[in-house]
Amino acid sequence: MEAATDVLRSGKLEIHTTDGLVLAGGHVVTMSMREYRLLSALVAREGRIVPREDLYRIAWDAELRNGDRSVDVYVHKLRVKLENALPGQAFIHTHFGFGYRFKPEPVVESSHAFHKSTTTR
Repeated sequence: MEAATDVLRSGKLEIHTTDGLVLAGGHVVTMSMREYRLLSALVAREGRIVPREDLYRIAWDAELRNGDRSVDVYVHKLRVKLENALPGQAFIHTHFGFGYRFKPEPVVESSHAFHKSTTTR
């Protein structure tokens, strides 16, 4: 039987920490070890801003170097995977100059044409 501490939950997202398994709406989401570590760190701190330096330390087990954008690249990959698995939800939010915050929220369509997925001419 699985202990409650072995699963991190947030809405329809589950992270089975002892198995390294991520489920979204009951379906497996395939990810790399770094993506898994980043997601686990963010979900464990749900609602709080986690500095990029902390995320890098967790996923790479090293100190973040000036100009290194690895965290941003991997956060983008996570966003795409999560939003494909559970459409209509935004999961990872950027706080410029501070870091990232995990909190599932409904996607709100922007009124600005620049931000829409399709534009008309």
